Amino acid sequence: VLHLKIVGAIAIIWSLFQLWYASPFPFIFDFGMFKGLPARAIHLGFALLLAFLIFPISRSKKITIIDVLISVIGAFCCLYIYFFYDQMVDRGGILLKITLGEYIIPIELIIGSIGILILLEATRRVIGIPLVVIAVCFLLFSYFGQYAPDIISHGGLSLKRLVGFQWFDQEAIFGIPIGVSVDFIFLFVLFGALLETAGGGQYFLNLAFAMVGKMRGGPAKAAILGSGMTGMISGSSVANTVTTGTFTIPIMKKTGFSKEKAGAIEVSSSVNGQIMPPVMGAAAFVMASFIGVTYFEVVKHAFLPAVISYIALFYISHLEALKLNLKGMDEKDVPKLKETFFAGLHFLIPIFVLIYLLTYLRLTASYSIFYATIALILVNLINKLIKSSKEEGFKEALKIWFNQTIIGFEKGAINMVAVGIAIATAGIIVGAVGSTGLSTNLIIVIESIAKDNVIILILLTIILCLLLGMGLPTTANYVVVASLMAMVLVDVGNASGFIFPLIAVHLFVFYFGLMADVTPPVGLASYAAAGISGGDPLRTGVQAFWYSLRTGVLPIVFLFNHELLLIGIENIWHGFLVIVTSLIGILVFTAATQRWMFNKLRWFEVIVFLGISISLLSPEFALNKFYPKYNYKELNQIQQLKLETNQDVHIKVTRPSEYGERYKLFVINKNTFDNSYTLEEYGINLINEGDKIIVDTIQWNGLAKKSGIEQGDIISEFKIENLNRPNKSIVYPIALIFLLIFGFLNHRNYGLKIN
Repeated sequence: VLHLKIVGAIAIIWSLFQLWYASPFPFIFDFGMFKGLPARAIHLGFALLLAFLIFPISRSKKITIIDVLISVIGAFCCLYIYFFYDQMVDRGGILLKITLGEYIIPIELIIGSIGILILLEATRRVIGIPLVVIAVCFLLFSYFGQYAPDIISHGGLSLKRLVGFQWFDQEAIFGIPIGVSVDFIFLFVLFGALLETAGGGQYFLNLAFAMVGKMRGGPAKAAILGSGMTGMISGSSVANTVTTGTFTIPIMKKTGFSKEKAGAIEVSSSVNGQIMPPVMGAAAFVMASFIGVTYFEVVKHAFLPAVISYIALFYISHLEALKLNLKGMDEKDVPKLKETFFAGLHFLIPIFVLIYLLTYLRLTASYSIFYATIALILVNLINKLIKSSKEEGFKEALKIWFNQTIIGFEKGAINMVAVGIAIATAGIIVGAVGSTGLSTNLIIVIESIAKDNVIILILLTIILCLLLGMGLPTTANYVVVASLMAMVLVDVGNASGFIFPLIAVHLFVFYFGLMADVTPPVGLASYAAAGISGGDPLRTGVQAFWYSLRTGVLPIVFLFNHELLLIGIENIWHGFLVIVTSLIGILVFTAATQRWMFNKLRWFEVIVFLGISISLLSPEFALNKFYPKYNYKELNQIQQLKLETNQDVHIKVTRPSEYGERYKLFVINKNTFDNSYTLEEYGINLINEGDKIIVDTIQWNGLAKKSGIEQGDIISEFKIENLNRPNKSIVYPIALIFLLIFGFLNHRNYGLKIN
């Protein structure tokens, strides 16, 4: 009992520290201000202190003196940075040594090394072996860099440099990810915990049942709606599955869903909760810091894919209910909508406060969530006081409110332990990538595997996300893959002639990191759901993966069609067109993957429906099959070719390097020249060497030189924009006509069946 009280007390102090750090009070009272690195160190200190007290070493789950000792030493290694921060800055990164008689003790090297080892042990206990193995590999790579294969080798960091960089610097363990954890993630997790203890989770669930319970397959739709609402504020798909699934899975089974399907619907909706703004599983904040844009920008781009993905999941549950011929819930079991809505109206106030501050007043995320959390605590207090009428009731209400708030503080901090430790360990990997130049070398490695094939590159990224996601929580997975792969995707995509916006690449990585929570063999959320439904975990995972295909196809689509992220929308009508067509596209895709519309789809109908959905989601891709965007030119005729000024010209070159071939794309934009021009006027002379066209000489002040073409580059492709190509919007009506014809035929079969 004493142990639990100590854990509770530490958790509450951590929550209070985070609230103070996020509040404007330190600036108002000019007291208790924390600089960036010391605040991050205190944050990790709390996480380590709690980790060893909650996850003891012994199998008996009894806390031992060893656990207490390690937790205190871990906290000390972090707090050392807080107490001696100014001296560390004065020394400019040189680690402190102490002379005792004839011995020189490298005191900071010892503290840093112990800190890293304790962090790795905490990760093993809290999250599991996979993340530890990955982090250790990166640490070994940092130290033994000169022995790595030539293509990724580096000088290797000395032990002093390695520990100094990883533990005492703002680039690695205490880098951007944990900075974001201190600034916002903690408060969002705390907000979710306070809402949950006050009864908000149950309210959202009841509201969902009241809204859609009577519909065909109502409980499944309620599960989706409920998980969406709680998923917005909960940071983990597994936690979301467990909290809402406890209620929804048994009711789904009762109305006729199989154990696996009930579990799979809950998993799909819980995982989707993390792509729904405003919180997006805490990764939205890390993303904003990584890319260097405002949080509002991230939410704006992420909004449409999340919404259409959710609507498609609704449609899946509807199709499943049609297949199984299920009815909705009985009238008597469904809560009354009006009563339910008003009963918990006060829970919506803090959420509206949060959204208003973030989107309308454009306050920073940390201020917004601070005020929303305070609003939640106050609203809960006022609600309790209004409901207590008599004198003794008043005292009782205060007591209940106080207890709920304290439990919320405890829960929030305890939920944060895993997130904080995972993010700190992901920081080891980010630090190793930064200090060894690995990301630059990775571009070379991946170019030599994928050549200039963007499809292979995308597949490699997806596999990496899924493999890492088996052992990492979502946010940590996103941090690692984004730091490894984001620039690689942009760079290699560029060489293949595709412009991938950075936000699209980051969202792509995030989505596939989430898919790992679903994908067998280690889809953690699927295991959690199977535990509740009593179904087979693997079959639940496979079914959930099948349901989540629409979430997997969206990032691939928005890499190529940026309009889905609301990039390049010219006016309201254009935006409306994109929203409607992409929604119809994803619903048609869903019907095809579920092989059902009004009736079972035959194999050729599935193929037609997939074609229609691709045409609606990415009209550019469909149009290219009939009207290519560029016309290829014979390479041996291009030197003398007269190029028109109203056309874009793409010149693709292969550049030999000591690590194999590199690929570059150079674009001569339309209207660069006043009149028609030749490549000589652009600034290059070409020669034929066997079957290769090589850049022989370059004018030193020509446009070619300025844009980066080098002597010896081999021209591998030369394309000119096709001006006779129709506008891509012509694809929409054609796709819709096909949809009407095949939809009607499928419906007619359904009519014949009934008759």
